[in-house]
Amino acid sequence: MAKEVVYSANAPEPIGPYSQAIKAGNILFISGQVAIQKPSGDLITGNITEESHQVMKNLSEILKAGGMDFSNVVKSTIFLKDMNNFPKVNEVYGSYFKDQPPARETVEVSRLPKDVNVEISCIAVK
Repeated sequence: MAKEVVYSANAPEPIGPYSQAIKAGNILFISGQVAIQKPSGDLITGNITEESHQVMKNLSEILKAGGMDFSNVVKSTIFLKDMNNFPKVNEVYGSYFKDQPPARETVEVSRLPKDVNVEISCIAVK
């Protein structure tokens, strides 16, 4: 099975040696996204609700580049700097999954890239 790099010019550039996403067959593996706005490169961290929406927008753009949308997501992982933000992040996240939300785990971590408050990765299937 061949693997294909999936890239969206509407999502932030990777900040390390990784791809935004890799498509293997009909499965799309999206790297963890943080709240970097494209094209300005500005990082949103002052408001957890706005930060979470930007993360979801970035995921959406990569899903589109892979020919998918949130309805194709089967698994996601949410990394939080502070579990006290869980209710607000969960509310934003849930607004993107109207029917049949994917499997998911949410974990609190001591630190995230660029000192953000939330990072989300996902796997989608077409």
